[in-house]
Amino acid sequence: MNQDYIKPDSWSIIEEGFEKGRVKSSESLFSIGNGAMGQRANFEESYTGSSFQGSYIAGIYYPDKTKVGWWKNGYPEYFAKVLNAPNWIGIDVEIEGEALDLNTCKSIEDFRRELNMKEGWLKRSFVATLPNDIKIKVTATRFLSMELDELGAIDYNVELLSGKAKIVFKPYLDSGISNTDANWEERFWKTVAIKEEGHQAFITSQTLKTEFLACTYMQSEIFVNEEKVQADFNSKQEENKIEFSYAVFAEKGDTVKIRKYAGYVTDMNHEKNGLVDAAKNVLATALDHGFDALLQMQKETWAKIWEMADISIEGDVKAQQGIRFNIFQLNQTYSGKDERLNIGPKGFTGEKYGGSTYWDTEAYCIPFYMATKDQQVARNLLTYRYNHLQKAIENAEKLGFTNGAALYPMVTMNGEESHNEWEITFEEIHRNGSMVFAIYNYVRYTGDFDYIPEKGLEVMIAVARFWQQRANFSKAKNKFVILGVTGPNEYENNVNNNWYTNYLAKWCIEYCMQMIDKVKSGHKIDYDRIMGHTNLSDSELMEWKDVAENMYFPYSEEKGVFLQQDGFLDKEIIPVEDLDPKMRPINQTWSWDRILRSCYIKQADVLQGFYFFEDHFKENELEKHFDFYEPLTVHESSLSPCVHSIQAAKLGRMAQAYEFYVRTSRLDLDDYNNEVKEGCHITSMAGTWMSIVEGFGGMRIVDDKLSFNPRIPEEWKGYSFKVNFRNQILKIKVAADKTTFSLEGEEAIKILVKDRLVEVIPNELITV
Repeated sequence: MNQDYIKPDSWSIIEEGFEKGRVKSSESLFSIGNGAMGQRANFEESYTGSSFQGSYIAGIYYPDKTKVGWWKNGYPEYFAKVLNAPNWIGIDVEIEGEALDLNTCKSIEDFRRELNMKEGWLKRSFVATLPNDIKIKVTATRFLSMELDELGAIDYNVELLSGKAKIVFKPYLDSGISNTDANWEERFWKTVAIKEEGHQAFITSQTLKTEFLACTYMQSEIFVNEEKVQADFNSKQEENKIEFSYAVFAEKGDTVKIRKYAGYVTDMNHEKNGLVDAAKNVLATALDHGFDALLQMQKETWAKIWEMADISIEGDVKAQQGIRFNIFQLNQTYSGKDERLNIGPKGFTGEKYGGSTYWDTEAYCIPFYMATKDQQVARNLLTYRYNHLQKAIENAEKLGFTNGAALYPMVTMNGEESHNEWEITFEEIHRNGSMVFAIYNYVRYTGDFDYIPEKGLEVMIAVARFWQQRANFSKAKNKFVILGVTGPNEYENNVNNNWYTNYLAKWCIEYCMQMIDKVKSGHKIDYDRIMGHTNLSDSELMEWKDVAENMYFPYSEEKGVFLQQDGFLDKEIIPVEDLDPKMRPINQTWSWDRILRSCYIKQADVLQGFYFFEDHFKENELEKHFDFYEPLTVHESSLSPCVHSIQAAKLGRMAQAYEFYVRTSRLDLDDYNNEVKEGCHITSMAGTWMSIVEGFGGMRIVDDKLSFNPRIPEEWKGYSFKVNFRNQILKIKVAADKTTFSLEGEEAIKILVKDRLVEVIPNELITV
């Protein structure tokens, strides 16, 4: 834990007191989004202190040319950057000619910021004494509409606490922005046109290279003591900016308010030459509703989301706050409406990692969206990868693979590999296996086998072809090996025979062959289409089978465990608990050379494999591997603690499971890895949900049925959650002495509870 200033609260993220040193962290933690756009919690008014300004539009990116010291053949040409979009939240404020700036105020009192997760709004209030000794109280509320997802709204109030003054609001749009994360310090946008009509303003901007068009727009209203007024009005245009000015005179005790409606419309959803008209339509809808009605709509939309997605915890406020923060951010990042979109690891909270699509979606996020929304949302995420299959084949061809073998990208926006670190891009090939595992996971949970003949099998065949070609036969070992890889544990690069990668390769091939047989017997038309398209032959299938049946797995007879990779035991094995705490996190204190030579694990590859394929191993095998690898794991990957929490719970080690749960749920709130100022870890938040549902709740699919083995940490009095299983909503409520189940649906379902078959009848409470 590196920070502890967020106030415990069941439904809100709250900060009290203003400290300049935590502004960037709070900008991340209080970020808001609606699936289509999002923004860091920057102040509306000018702030000259250290800040990370960021607004983002889903799906819009820039191919930032790769920057390396020494070019290697096969490097991706670019790194796909999520773009810092034109700024629409800006409202400069002047009081009697003095700019409001929390960096220069004489004093700031009663500063409070609240992100209300239940209702989906951000509010900030404070009392400030300006350099000219005028004292004011500011209250600002804003939200991004979940229903009207091209619209944002701000309600900004200034109460004059001393004297009389001229108050000037200067709302503006600014397209002259740049990315904090840019390889060549380039600007990624050009301003195409600036237009104003009455109190409406529009900036049309275009991304360089990718040529996305976006229209950023605004319109404002002015109120004095809640009465709408016609303020003195002026406008000013610059090369990349348009600013309006509204001036009113106020007496002590008066409150002057500006309500600003603004946002983006893009050519992803509208005709290129119709963006301004589209923006006008959004503004007309906003003004017709008004701020209060829009806010009420926001509350109602979030109430529907929480009705299905909430996890309630009794008796532990910080644990409750943690899981709701994770669920809230996931729903802000991805709504499931648009199959062109995906879940970036920072969502709308920052720019690190490019904000693109990683294997995190398939490994961690799909279970959350599958269970808390419906199977179509998860299907959309799978379809996203199916639509990128040809690009994945082209990615593999660039590396010398043939015959339709596919290598899915480590990072992508459009299916093309766009990560500019060699070790990540070309060694971390395990992500290919996650594409197939996600299909398997989806089918076993939803029962929607039709996805496989429709789309899934083509992906599986292309991935299996990659694994067969990527493996080579070792005469010394008399086995097939996979050389020169990096597993999920990125603290070991260019290793041979990473156990997790080899196991995934074997499983992918075998699962693909099973599905080929199943499609052949039950979906002949699809089978003929796929075989005709892929030209898959019996002789090729025999080559696949040879690789799968003769795959090599590093193993230590002495320790009785599978090894992360060849030579792992050549390292000096020193438990993490023996590390000087001042050295943590090691990725911020050690050289990369030292990290690579150490035994310390960013996230445990072998345990990730045991998580995916739990039913392939006995519980005592899990225990032995957990006891070996967990003491060496530093959990400096955000994806690590959730898997350890799930496995600790399965082993009945509830204190340890709870410790890992707290770490994953409050990873950003408490800034465990000392990096939240760069943005939140969105995709790993789905793992937090899994650590409760799959860890403490013990939810699995067994014999085509939901299975539960509920456990409860001693810190909790109870917890409850819902899952959408095959279009029926099951609610599970766990207490220390009992578990209850209730069903929203039309037909009874049979589930397993601690290996006992139980029938749950709609609208009846079943206690076990």
